[in-house]
Amino acid sequence: MDFPRWMQRAIQARLDEVSARIEHDPELSRVRGKADEAFESLFEGKGVELTPEYAEWENRYIVSKGIEYERLYIQGLRDGIQLTVSLLGVLTPEEIDTKA
Repeated sequence: MDFPRWMQRAIQARLDEVSARIEHDPELSRVRGKADEAFESLFEGKGVELTPEYAEWENRYIVSKGIEYERLYIQGLRDGIQLTVSLLGVLTPEEIDTKA
């Protein structure tokens, strides 16, 4: 099943928005900074893959990517649930409280 073009554009716009927000996240910036520092230390010696500095950089890089992907995934889940609820016309707890 293909989504209509307008929905594809809306989904892409939302992905761009969430990606930009995650890109500027302070915690992720701190993690990336440490990964960058570890990466710079790689070029101080020879046999890069065998050095502890390489292992440290690799670990920090994997952690930073993991945080980024996790946040994208969670936001995607939230957006998907919100879209489903909206399409089905189901009231959210906040809407129920407002109407009460």
